[in-house]
Formats: sequence, structure tokens, C-alpha cells
Amino acid sequence: MKTLFFFLSFLSFSILHAEKKVVFVAGKKSHGYFSHEHIAGCKLLAKHLESANIGIRSIVITDDGYPKDASVFDGVAAIVVYCDGGGRHLLNPHLKEFDVLMKKGIGLACIHYGVEVPKGAPGDYFLKWIGGYFETNWSVNPHWVADFKLFPEHPIASGVTPFAIKDEWYYHMRFQPEMKGVSPILSAHPPKSTMDRKDGPHSNNPHVRKSMAAGEIQHIGWAYERPNGKGRGFGTTGAHYHHSWGEDNWRTLMLNAIAWTAGVEVPKKGVPSLPVLIK
Repeated sequence: MKTLFFFLSFLSFSILHAEKKVVFVAGKKSHGYFSHEHIAGCKLLAKHLESANIGIRSIVITDDGYPKDASVFDGVAAIVVYCDGGGRHLLNPHLKEFDVLMKKGIGLACIHYGVEVPKGAPGDYFLKWIGGYFETNWSVNPHWVADFKLFPEHPIASGVTPFAIKDEWYYHMRFQPEMKGVSPILSAHPPKSTMDRKDGPHSNNPHVRKSMAAGEIQHIGWAYERPNGKGRGFGTTGAHYHHSWGEDNWRTLMLNAIAWTAGVEVPKKGVPSLPVLIK
């Protein structure tokens, strides 16, 4: 009887403390030096998550697209997608099969261009999976210094203090109606200079001009709770520049976001990581 008790206790401890599997899907490189470094960025984040010893086991897929062997998603707690988007998004040809994974409650975090998919079926899926996406002729993609001064009471913001960073921060994203299930995490007021470009699919449009004229704050990082507890999503528009990972607060927030998306408890001071020197 005593042996059975200890076995059940050990089994319960093992289940509660089992490592969560996180798979990073990195798209192929498409820009110049130190931009859109999808594989390098994924490897950096994966390394820091494992070093933090918070119960995450990371796998980085470098197939230059969707995994050639989809069994890598077996038993996964969360998937991180960092890739080019729009018509080239690596999930476009796999929407239905990927939706099967999402319906299992698997978390999904999308980074930078990885939040842009075409309007229509892809956009509808992204609204279901992460609560928002970059929609052409609605969202815009200027480079600017985002000054993050306030953060919500949310695990993803644990240990994060105010910071400012220049990047290609897309904004005026398309979110779930009435922001249902969406919690803004990173928000800032873009400078008026971001309105200087002519209207175009990515540059500017009447909708974003109206929003800017009204002084509306723009949400460029967000968390999403799917209905009925069917998983979590996260999206952020930053990370065009690889050197941005050297900003401690930005890196901490991203590590927190991935952990939260995987259902791992985020430490009160945030997921720890050593300083990053990127040359």
C-alpha cells in the first residue's frame, strides 16, 4: 500500500512538472544583414527558454518553411512562427491541418511578418488562433521608435520595465470584434511622421489616418485567450532587426509570452535570461 502511495505521488509530481514542448518554425531568410533573421532569432529564444529551467523543451525547425515531418507537432504545448508573411506565409497552404492542432488547445505565437496573412480565410483563421493579424489596406508597417511606458497586469508583462526601441512596428492591426478575448500587452503612440508615406497596401490608408487623427493608442503586441479555454495565442509586430533581441525588456517580454502561450507559469520577475551582445 505504501509503495502504491509513493508511486502515485511520484506520478502526480511528474505530470505537474513535466516539460512542455515548444516548437519554433522558422521561415527562410529574405532580407539583408541582421534583418528577418528567423532561424537565428528562433535559436536565440529557444536557447534562453531552456536555460531558464522553467519546464520548457525547445525544438527549432529549420526546413525553410512548414515542417517536412508534421509529427514534430506531436505532444507540443505551443508553436512559435517567425517567418515572412502575406502571400508567402508558410501557414497559407496548411490552414486546415494547422487548425486541427489549434482546436486541440495548442498555443501559437507569431512574430513580426509572421502576423501578416491575406485577408479572407487566412485572416479569419488568425483571428481564431491569435486574436489579430496584419490586414493589408488596414494595417501599416513603418519603422519608428516605440516608447513603451505602461504595461498591463498580465503574466507576459512580468519583470518588464519601460523601454524604447526602434523597429518596424506594424500597427493598426485587425483584431477580434470589440477586442473580445484580446489583451493588449505592448501599446504606444506612433509619431506623426509615420503618416508621411502615400496610401498603399502596407504604407497608409484612410482608416489608419482616422485612427491617428483621433489620437488612438496602437497595440503592437497582444495576448489572446481562445473561447472555452481552447488555447492561447500571442502576436507581436516587432523583431524586424535581429539586434533588437539585445534589449533586455523586449527579450524578457517575448520569453514570457512564449512561456504563457505554452501554459507554463511565468516567474514573477519574468523568464530570466543572460544579457545578449549582438554584433
